[in-house]
Amino acid sequence: CPSGEGSELRWFLQSCGFVFFFFVLQYAHGDLSYSVQEELKRGSVIGNIAKDLGLEVGSLSVRKARVDMEGNDRQYCGINLRSGDLMVAERIDREEHCGEEPSCVLKFDLLLENPLELHRFLHIQDINDNSPQFKEELINIEIRESADRGARFVIEEAHDADVGQNSVQQYSLKKNDNFILAVDGNTIELVLEKELDREKQQEINLLLTALDGGSPQRSGTVVIHVTVLDANDNAPVFSQAVYKASLPENSPVDTVVVTVSATDADEGVNGDVTYEFGHVTEDVKKIFSIDRKVGEIRVIGAVDYETSTSFEIRVKAKDGLGLSSYAKVIISITDVNDNAPVVNLKSLTNSIPEDTLPGTEVGIINVQDRDSENNRQVRCSIQQNVPFKLVPSIKNYYSLVTTGQLDRELVSDYNITITATDEGSPPLSSSKTVQLSVADINDNPPVFEEQSYSAYVTENNKPGSTLCSVTARDPDWRQNGTVIYSLLPGEVNGAPVSSYLSVNGDTGVIHAVRSFDYEQFRSFKVHVMARDNGSPPLSSNVTVSVFISDVNDNSPQILYPAPEGNSFMTELVPKAAHGGSLVSKVIAVDADSGQNAWLSYHIVKSTDPGLFTIGLHSGEIRTQRDISESDSMKQNLIVAVKDNGQPSLSATCSMYLLISDNLAEVPELKDISYDEKNSKLTSYLIIALVSVSTFFLTFIVIILGVRFCRRRKPRLLFDGAVAIPSAYLPPNYADVDGTGTLRSAYNYDAYLTTGSRTSDFKFLWCIIVFCAFVSFRMSVHFGLNQFFRFFD
Repeated sequence: CPSGEGSELRWFLQSCGFVFFFFVLQYAHGDLSYSVQEELKRGSVIGNIAKDLGLEVGSLSVRKARVDMEGNDRQYCGINLRSGDLMVAERIDREEHCGEEPSCVLKFDLLLENPLELHRFLHIQDINDNSPQFKEELINIEIRESADRGARFVIEEAHDADVGQNSVQQYSLKKNDNFILAVDGNTIELVLEKELDREKQQEINLLLTALDGGSPQRSGTVVIHVTVLDANDNAPVFSQAVYKASLPENSPVDTVVVTVSATDADEGVNGDVTYEFGHVTEDVKKIFSIDRKVGEIRVIGAVDYETSTSFEIRVKAKDGLGLSSYAKVIISITDVNDNAPVVNLKSLTNSIPEDTLPGTEVGIINVQDRDSENNRQVRCSIQQNVPFKLVPSIKNYYSLVTTGQLDRELVSDYNITITATDEGSPPLSSSKTVQLSVADINDNPPVFEEQSYSAYVTENNKPGSTLCSVTARDPDWRQNGTVIYSLLPGEVNGAPVSSYLSVNGDTGVIHAVRSFDYEQFRSFKVHVMARDNGSPPLSSNVTVSVFISDVNDNSPQILYPAPEGNSFMTELVPKAAHGGSLVSKVIAVDADSGQNAWLSYHIVKSTDPGLFTIGLHSGEIRTQRDISESDSMKQNLIVAVKDNGQPSLSATCSMYLLISDNLAEVPELKDISYDEKNSKLTSYLIIALVSVSTFFLTFIVIILGVRFCRRRKPRLLFDGAVAIPSAYLPPNYADVDGTGTLRSAYNYDAYLTTGSRTSDFKFLWCIIVFCAFVSFRMSVHFGLNQFFRFFD
């Protein structure tokens, strides 16, 4: 293009028919502007958003880039998230949106998230898609033949929906003999160049053409039909060239907006004035009407400030013979607070982890109000007591952020009601409910219902029997709240705990793996762990105490005298024993416990039933009366020891008593038939008994003569029973107090003289005396045993 001033450039573009298309990219407070032709095809590229904003193409998808048009739900533009191109999504008609406005700006918002950015852009550039149009296809003008040369007749201008260079730029009148065309701005006049002569020509048809400045150039024509009349030399004159009025929106039908008035100096028909609209749009015709006679402009349709803020109407005043004049009526629409705010949810994070930190953005809210000024000012708030708040962001955008710690176990879902209220009078408001779900995290370990558990089982239970059940609760959700039970490793009596118990991982039921024996152990403790399935898993432990109760499964065990079949225990009873004298004692124990180990002693059979008695719980055998000469020398007692279990168990033993002061009084053995082998054994035992007894008595006499100042007579009668060697006690025997069962530390003292407790024997002498006593005792035992067998 040639260089030069602005006017020369416009002339060049007009003459060359250049299609005017450009775009301008600028940053001004976050605004991004494009200029684009109207009527572009869908998919046409307007520009590249990513390149113009200096962004990576991939970030458009990540940041959820989108285009919204303020006050309109139609999507005229779209973004190709793969290439970053801004494209036409729907046909754009500049005249539809801007009418006759010279500058057409559609407010589109480009919204980017994380962080939130807002860019406003897009200017719609007019193209020459509309031809100039006259209001009527035929214009009738009546001119009196008396009209002077140079007389001017106003013609209504043509209308072109385009703007700028694409609007009407020039008019041309087809060559004729009487008229030329005079154009001054928007005023078009026919100038009478040659006087009319009605007698020569009563009607004249003129062709008027309107041309725009677009490329290609468009035009419109109208036929001007001139009727030559007699003189009507005065046209109507309006009282004002421009009428201005203010009209509130939503005014009722039939409201008078303004009244125009024009006068005509002529008389009669030439002075009768009628009114009508000039060239106006169809929208104006639907909203306003004019009274032809009076000139009142009234409301006949809905007046909406949000649709149009003002109207400019040309009114024509015409007299009876066709002379006319024009006035302009400007109607300004005032806003009324008739639009409640609209709350739009632009973005929402769902669901929110319960460990989300306070201040985290979880949603973006946009609020719009189609009203203006104070009616457009909106306040947003959340009235509920929820851990969320609205933070004003860019323009009419708000960020929904958390204000406190979330806990899904307390509240799993939130219904947040956002209320938007404008500052109109009266104020209008609207609400929108946003649903937010709180996602679970594994922040709660399983918790047992009890601090510890106790299980009771009787011994000799069956393997696999149920002992107890443990239960742990986890308030978390799904796998985070699924509880699995297990036994912690440990030992019970040196064996792994798993060899005693098992736990069901799903139900927490504890089973016995083996049969328990109360006499081995009475109780033990295990630890059960409850673990959830979260990541990482959380767990807790509880102690389970297992108590084994006793069953009467052990019979009493007699320690003294030895059970029948092993040996015969014989006791010497002095003939001078009085009633109540202690003769001997039966000692027994029971491996059970409690009442199962409470022992009682009974004489079930005796040679002389009235001579001896036994303590029910002590087992002490005493004389019931003084011994008389008539009593049999050999007394045989059968003693039964019973426990207190259900059912009761018992054991028996035989006690042999010999009423005599010494062995010399024992009658001769006779009438006993026994084999030779037994006879030899008996002889050997008698010889051994006599030898050991003689050695023992001699040794005692020597020792007592040397060491003691006075001598005492030895006594064969027991003050108590024999001391019980530890070998007689069962390996698992436990102490029981007050039940009749002796403790393992309970001993009866056996002694020969009353002074033996105070002797000052040296340790070696004590050992010698002890060994001699044991030898003597064994000899007496076996000798008497064979002796009684001999008599039997």
